[in-house]
Amino acid sequence: MARIPEYKKLINTRLANTYGGWIYCDGCNKTIGYLCYVTYDFFRLVYQCKCGNCGSVHLVFSGENTDQISSEQSLITIKNRLCCPEDKSPLVTILEKNLDSYKYEINCKACNTKYQVK
Repeated sequence: MARIPEYKKLINTRLANTYGGWIYCDGCNKTIGYLCYVTYDFFRLVYQCKCGNCGSVHLVFSGENTDQISSEQSLITIKNRLCCPEDKSPLVTILEKNLDSYKYEINCKACNTKYQVK
């Protein structure tokens, strides 16, 4: 059964699919990241692209648990994906070479842990 986001807001940004896949800047159509499909319950990205475009992605699924654990740990990199250090779930890829700045929050669905970069 396909997951359906409870809340979805994209500003100056496109996704390859309803709630995952490649993330594109609407200003220059360059790829700025990749969001894994089923490993997160909450994702928020705010960025400024190299082209000058500012955009954001905000996705929340109805199963999101409000009792998530905030982690001071950083996500680990496995094969160009930022992954949960607890269970190695691939979560997101951020293509820094195409961005001037960014910040994000993401919750791992498997371990219910929140990770963020500000």
